[in-house]
Amino acid sequence: MKYFSSKKFDKQFTKLPEKIKNQYIERIQIFVQDPNDIILNNHSVHYLYEGCRSINISGDVRALYEMVDDTALFVRIGTHSELYK
Repeated sequence: MKYFSSKKFDKQFTKLPEKIKNQYIERIQIFVQDPNDIILNNHSVHYLYEGCRSINISGDVRALYEMVDDTALFVRIGTHSELYK
């Protein structure tokens, strides 16, 4: 699967600790092979991000993405409280 990230995602990503950045890289490799791998807890998101899906990066960090044809566009990354405040 192809994936890209938005400017907003990139800005949020650069502010993350190195440990979380490394976990994202590991999880995105899993995502590319199997977006529905159980470790990702891939699920749809409602309310503020209608039409998006979420994958777990770490215990509290999530990455939100939208599907455009067969490409995932990652739009936000952050802790649950940061994303849903």
